[in-house]
Parts: sequence; C-alpha cells; structure tokens
Amino acid sequence: MQGVPEQFNDEKDCAQFRHLSQLSGVELYHAHISRYAFEPHTHEAFGIGTVTWGAERFRYRGAQHVAAPGSLIMMNPDELHTGEAATVDGWQYRMIYLEPDMLEAITGERNWWFSEAVNHDPLRSRQIAELINGLWSTEDSLAQQGLLFNLIDTFRPYARHQPAGSQGAAHRFERIREYLHENYMHPVTLDELAAVVSLSPYHFQRQFKAHFHVTPHQMLMAYRLWYAKLFLSNGTPAAQVAAMCGLTDQAHLTRAFARRYGITPVRYQKQVSR
Repeated sequence: MQGVPEQFNDEKDCAQFRHLSQLSGVELYHAHISRYAFEPHTHEAFGIGTVTWGAERFRYRGAQHVAAPGSLIMMNPDELHTGEAATVDGWQYRMIYLEPDMLEAITGERNWWFSEAVNHDPLRSRQIAELINGLWSTEDSLAQQGLLFNLIDTFRPYARHQPAGSQGAAHRFERIREYLHENYMHPVTLDELAAVVSLSPYHFQRQFKAHFHVTPHQMLMAYRLWYAKLFLSNGTPAAQVAAMCGLTDQAHLTRAFARRYGITPVRYQKQVSR
C-alpha cells in the first residue's frame, strides 16, 4: 500500500505527506492509523486538522486529549505530542502544517496561538477537511492560494495573538529549547544541559519533565527528526541526513523517523519531492 512504511505492523496503517511547490511553508498530511502509536515528536509549524473517521488519543502540553469526528485539532509550533488510536479500528485524519513566518506574511499578524488543542466544531471540521483535500488535489497556484486563505479564515476564530514573549519565553527552561536547537547535531549530555540553567543533573531532569512533560532526550530526538525532515525535503540523501542530525547511521534515522512520523525517511522524501 502506497505510503505504508515497513515499520507498520498493520496493513491498514498508512501515512502520506505532500508539499506544494507554489506555497512554501505548507505541508499536507493524510493518514489512517489503526495500531500504530506515535512517539513524542514536534513540528516547527502550526498543525491544524480534523479527524474524519474513528478517534485519536494524544498527549499534548501535559494533558491527554481525544479527537473524534467533528473535532478541530489545533497545535502550536514546537510542542511535543504523541498519537494513538482511541477506537478499535483506529482513526483517519487530515492535517495541514503552516510555518509561523508564512502565516504572519499572509495575514500581517504576529504571535498566533491556540489555547485549546481540540474543539468540537462539526461545521468548521468538515470545512477544514474539504479545504485540505482541495489543496491536496489541485496543482493550480491561484486555486491553492484561494483555498489556503479560506482555510486560514476558517480556523481564525480559534486563534489568539499573544504579546511577544507572553507564552512563558522568559522561563529559564526556554533556554534549554534554544540550546537543543543549536546543538541538535552534537552529542549532548545531561551535565551540560543542567549547567545551562545552573542545576544539578538530577534536579534538572525532574524540573524539565515537570515543565515539558518529556525527557531531555525525547525533546532532542524530536528536534533532530524535525531537522531531518527539512534536509530530506531539500533532497539530501538519508545516510547524509543521519550524520547531519547527530544520529548513528541511516538505520538509526529510519527507526527513529518512522516511530515519530509513521513513515520511513526514504518514502517521506519521495512523497514530498513529487
């Protein structure tokens, strides 16, 4: 089945990505997941979408959420989350990922933010699914722009515009996010991370997990895999991407990538390069 990586154990599970050549900063995602459970991962983009069948359970910002048909899913950039089926036969969903700079350039508004990850709104949920499907199926640049603008208008009522820095950027653990972004390609130790915020390694990990709800290693791997997506999208060979992202080898990249995105790096690269 097209889009199903070798790591999937259930033949029903499939995931497909698409980039739009006329719209930079946009990634489309269609998936049906029956048995697979996604490990914590992140996107450096806003994730907006809807479940079209079944139900999904995921952990986001320290809380468990369930999204069923009629629900809008809205995730902020750089927030780690998981994903697994909340129903016996899994769930089918459609997502669009919008980079913050692109969203700001289109609307002229800064600091977009969603306060709720899931909102029950059957009308907008159906509209979002139709608009994502429309973007997926057309190659016409004028049509793509029109569909994207309509999509932004559809989810806009749920968006907030936070003053710069008001979302906790002053918290000292935000310095760890920056440090991991800057050093994702290098081996990182708990001692050096703890030193950034002047804590012992033991107290650092406890406080880090309390703040972000994941371990430092899980966050580092999430960033490494996000950068891997960027390099793969630009046509860099998978073996080279593994080395660039601080991973042991291509096999390590393949295992880690598939656990977080539900697709192998090579398949992802082929899909977004069409």
